[in-house]
Amino acid sequence: MKKTGERTGWIFLLILLWVALIRIGGFSPLILPSPRDVLKALYEGFTQGNLGWQILISMGLVLTGLTAASVSALLFFLVSVSSRAGKSFIETLTIIFHPLAGIALLPVVILWFGTGALSIVFIILHSALWPMVTNLSAGYQSLPETYLMVGRNYELSKWRMSTKIILPGSLPYILAGLKISWSRSWRALISAEMIFGAVFKTGGVGWYIFSRRVFMDTPGMFAGITVVIIIGILMEDLFFGILEKKTVLKWGMSLES
Repeated sequence: MKKTGERTGWIFLLILLWVALIRIGGFSPLILPSPRDVLKALYEGFTQGNLGWQILISMGLVLTGLTAASVSALLFFLVSVSSRAGKSFIETLTIIFHPLAGIALLPVVILWFGTGALSIVFIILHSALWPMVTNLSAGYQSLPETYLMVGRNYELSKWRMSTKIILPGSLPYILAGLKISWSRSWRALISAEMIFGAVFKTGGVGWYIFSRRVFMDTPGMFAGITVVIIIGILMEDLFFGILEKKTVLKWGMSLES
């Protein structure tokens, strides 16, 4: 609650600075709309437009990409811990593809999959996969040797060692990887939607922002950006916040506990 109150206070202060900047600078609404104009555009987007449906489309795409990335990262991790050759192979893939921005793959993705939803999911998969793989690897390397010794004493198979000891022991790193992957995939989604256009007829939040720019609807653009920010805050505070409280904080696996 304390954290939420502090964050609310800072947001309120930023809004006051926003209003003060408009009044002092005398900006045109076409350049910098007021918070009131943005709220009006946001209301109209939900009541008179398809903004609610576009949010659902965007969330569906990003969750599909994140799910695919999570499954792929887990498979890569199991290959990595299975043998020395597997570890070397996964490390090589990570070194090659992790620094590669999703935007650089756009021409290839369009060539392979066109400009539909599959292309967007692929970009999200690429953006989210490598932070997960990197954090899984970091979690494994930081695992206390005592944990591994317990597994060996019980003569656990590689599969049971991975699922019963390594993955639970690496949970703080896994959650950190998920946070990074979520933020990267959310940014990649918005960018891809602006480039690929309207998928599923109405498009997502990214297309909403881009289409408002085409019609010089600056309050609408800011309304779309506000939606992106709000969803990011909700994911951070509600989903990941609750998940951390129910796991790493509850189990004493974090300094904040």
